[in-house]
Amino acid sequence: MSSISSDSFENTEKAFVAKSNWQLKKAYWLFKIVNNNMIAKISTRTANLSLKMHLPVKGLIKNTVFQHFCGGESIEESQQTVQLLSKYNVGAILDYSVEGKDAEEAFDATMMETLRTIENAKEKEEIPYCVFKPTGVGSAILMERIQLKEELSEEEKKASEKIKNRYLVISQAAYDNNVKLLIDAEDSWYQETIDDLVYEMMRKFNKERSIIFNTYQMYRWASLQHIKEAHKRAETNGFILGAKLVRGAYMENERERASVKGYEDPICSDKLATDKSYNDGLKYCIENIDLIELFSGSHNERSNLYLTELMKKHNLVKDDKRVFFAQLYGMSDNISFVLADLGYNVAKYVPYGPVKFVMPYLIRRAEENTSVAGQSSRELKLLKMEIERRKQR
Repeated sequence: MSSISSDSFENTEKAFVAKSNWQLKKAYWLFKIVNNNMIAKISTRTANLSLKMHLPVKGLIKNTVFQHFCGGESIEESQQTVQLLSKYNVGAILDYSVEGKDAEEAFDATMMETLRTIENAKEKEEIPYCVFKPTGVGSAILMERIQLKEELSEEEKKASEKIKNRYLVISQAAYDNNVKLLIDAEDSWYQETIDDLVYEMMRKFNKERSIIFNTYQMYRWASLQHIKEAHKRAETNGFILGAKLVRGAYMENERERASVKGYEDPICSDKLATDKSYNDGLKYCIENIDLIELFSGSHNERSNLYLTELMKKHNLVKDDKRVFFAQLYGMSDNISFVLADLGYNVAKYVPYGPVKFVMPYLIRRAEENTSVAGQSSRELKLLKMEIERRKQR
């Protein structure tokens, strides 16, 4: 295992080792489309509308954008993706990416599907984590009312207890099967409700090891302080903090709401401040690694490199089980496969679900690639480099 530098992420041979020539070319043209904001919007909206109108476009979508960003339509169908990633020492985190309806039956269905992912993951090193989205198992409106400490109706109190019970059932299953569980972040106006539930689960299940992980969106300027407070809570209550760090995914919503409601914008002032917030979070977690397990979900090359430097500085071996690097499936393979080849713990978030129900996720991925400065251009550049390299062999 060799050392890593910023140039390491330019190694396209390692980055795209799992892709055939045809897959490389298909990915290149996909990111060509995504790189054009107008074409991306028209394509994704048209595809979504066509599915809703029951037009025969599922096959086209499944063999292009869905295949690139998703593992399959079910846990079983995703196994091929899991095994392919495992071949190159990259783990898979199966993420049920169906956008649930705001109804108790839908929340229960998501809970049951999450339990199936946990059952599927037990005793499988190639699936190091499972995950669920809080709004998949409970009403955002209700969670906001709870955060505001509003008086709840009897029906709402029962629904609140059902949310807590779903967290408990899923967390208990994760604990019983020794499967680490990531709980995604949501909008700030009900994130505190989620935090309270997650820390309650940590107190119960993170005594000997970190099973439950909370998510911190570091584009919020207060997130580092929240991590520090959670660390103190862990010290006081005798549990290990599971910390998943991401930059964040709801910036426009957050800023718009803050403006409308007249409170301070919770988002960092600019990209530089966000990058500093994220890296400061990494530094704090590594400095307190005895009581914090870190899951770093980042597509930023500098942050990934910085984390490897922090690990080296604190004498952590590359495959220390308390530290994981992660990226989304279909993106930043130059980070994932290079880090895995060097011996670090790496996993990909692998979304799955029926094509027509995963379309909102795919639309967000397309929008993310057009809005994140240089993301799709970077992907295009690397894909083109590898296509040219293979031509010259």
